[in-house]
Amino acid sequence: MYYELSEAEGNILDRMVVTFGQMNEPPGARFGAAMTGITIAESLQRKNKDVLIFLDNIFRFIQAGAEISTLLGRVPSETGYQPTLISEASEFHERIQSDREEGGSITAIETVYVPADDLTDPAVVAIFSFLDSILVLSRERIQLGLYPAIDPLQSSCSNLDSEIVGQKHYDVAQEVIRTFQKYDELKRIVLVVGIDELSQSDRTIYERARKLQNFLTQPFVVAETFTGHKGAYVPIEETIGGCDRIMSGRVDHITEDKFYMIGVLP
Repeated sequence: MYYELSEAEGNILDRMVVTFGQMNEPPGARFGAAMTGITIAESLQRKNKDVLIFLDNIFRFIQAGAEISTLLGRVPSETGYQPTLISEASEFHERIQSDREEGGSITAIETVYVPADDLTDPAVVAIFSFLDSILVLSRERIQLGLYPAIDPLQSSCSNLDSEIVGQKHYDVAQEVIRTFQKYDELKRIVLVVGIDELSQSDRTIYERARKLQNFLTQPFVVAETFTGHKGAYVPIEETIGGCDRIMSGRVDHITEDKFYMIGVLP
């Protein structure tokens, strides 16, 4: 990781601090790595700096806390986690904030390991309760070759509000979600009886949802080696406009495969 960062453009190592607490280390070291990271972020924030902190991954912090709790002889909760689960998660996350008086801020991007893909796991629920936005990666979408493999129905964002993103963005996003919810229902029917048995209105929704699914793939520059598609930057207005055109039926004459990894809808 160090050598990859040292070869990156922009002298990124001169503007970052890295703390490690790897899985082969004692739980105290792993637990302390996260707390050390947020303490360093706070020290930079007090210098009127805007700090971006990456945590990979925050579940290991909770896991280390559970191991420490066992070593201390505490009785675990019914779910097997430490009785201090919520207090430890809150102690860390409540330090991620903006300082209105001095002007600095801390923004966190956290990866979360989900045990057995169970989003109702107590540790996952505790972590999610502190996050403003949640992007859930889907194994099914990876198998379909849809990248980024984000599940639009399980993901959420507290900033998806008309007063924040604008009325058009909000309306289009809500319509996309409704379309995918209907598609999820129709997909099970199609697997049993086939697409020809759907009514005309349901078939239209089904086909538009598949086009939306392909259109929301993104040709990332950093993923060119894996996808085989040249990376492209797509302004958010183009994505919103493209989704609107698909749902309104203006591109019904184009086959769904034409929407895969195209970036901007022509």
